[in-house]
Amino acid sequence: MIIFRVVKCTGNDGCSGNPVKIVITDECPGCSATDFHFDLSGTAFGAMAVSAFHVDSGSNPYYFATNIEYVNGDGDLAKVELKEANSGSWHSMQQSWGVVWKLDNGSPLQAPFSIRLTTLKSGKTIVADDVIPAGWNPGETYKSTVNFHT
Repeated sequence: MIIFRVVKCTGNDGCSGNPVKIVITDECPGCSATDFHFDLSGTAFGAMAVSAFHVDSGSNPYYFATNIEYVNGDGDLAKVELKEANSGSWHSMQQSWGVVWKLDNGSPLQAPFSIRLTTLKSGKTIVADDVIPAGWNPGETYKSTVNFHT
């Protein structure tokens, strides 16, 4: 038997409150001790989370690195770019490791920063305008209002 349900994450700052549709295809026979337990794909889990940019603790006006959190869609970023305040040009960031992208261009960066994400597989692009505010702090997480559609 296949069952369709809608679930959403609530009660945590990382939750978007947006529901996702799930398909229940089977039940774990040994899991009956708990009322609810779902093994969700990364796409489904990400769809329920608030996308965010966590500023690396080593960041400063000359070096900026961010951990890009809860990206919907393909889950494979090909390119991340940063645009400074009052600038029309985008700086390409380098992938440091995992989901951490960095920019070290040798001159002080002027916030607020907009960040443009491009996926590898589909080539889709989104822009988080002014997502990193003026007066940003290393170690802080800044929530985004944009994300790829699933």
